[in-house]
Amino acid sequence: MDNRPIGIFDSGVGGLTVVKEVMNQLKNESIIYFGDTARVPYGSKSKHTVTKFSAQIIRFLLEQDVKAIIIACNTVNSNCIDELRELFPNVLIEGVVESGVKMAIDATSNNKIGVIGTEATISSGKYPELIKQSLANSEVFVKSCPLFVPLVEEGWLHHEVTRLVAKEYLESLLNKQIDTLILGCTHYPIIQDSLQQVVGEHVKLINPADETARFVGTLLIKHNLQSNNKANYEFFVSDHVRQVQQMAEMFLGYPIHQVKKIEIEKY
Repeated sequence: MDNRPIGIFDSGVGGLTVVKEVMNQLKNESIIYFGDTARVPYGSKSKHTVTKFSAQIIRFLLEQDVKAIIIACNTVNSNCIDELRELFPNVLIEGVVESGVKMAIDATSNNKIGVIGTEATISSGKYPELIKQSLANSEVFVKSCPLFVPLVEEGWLHHEVTRLVAKEYLESLLNKQIDTLILGCTHYPIIQDSLQQVVGEHVKLINPADETARFVGTLLIKHNLQSNNKANYEFFVSDHVRQVQQMAEMFLGYPIHQVKKIEIEKY
């Protein structure tokens, strides 16, 4: 048994989708969440910058004595998770990309899979690469949707503007007759209702957070790291404390009494 917390981080509030699933599935596990709200979004930044930012965050989380880290950011996963595992070999580091691929392959009927994400995630080619490795006869269609992150950060979850932007982005994928769509950014499930309205009920939306939480639970058991304590949740940001507190309470249905701001650049 190991009652230390799990660290989860993202560029902003999107990682709360992973927090929610870990809370639901791993009820005894404490969580320390960090949202890099001062430097969001990551999707338009270089690999070097994303790696640097992520390493700073991991150093902060390790200072909090976490036993494992979930990278709740597809941009980081797609671009530098291997480098981060090399930099920090003494802690379990898991991400969301592989989980999303597994769910999509299990869900598709016609092997036509769409992937949406930030510019950096899409340009990395990671999702099509992994899908093709497991489902050789699949067709994968990708689309970067850079406006979704600021819409989520603005709190426009059910706004007509969000639906109009989604319709513009997703039309080309729907014309390919996809039956499965991977939400390749942890911000995107927060606007899942609006996205589902646009794509219709015949398209299965894949939120990798569900499978990620399940897989991390399996890893904790494998390494004898699971907790038997009452869970405790702490939230840290690099900016915009009140905004994250409001979003967390709304999305998690959990009263967030305190969100702490830290100077992440010192790490």
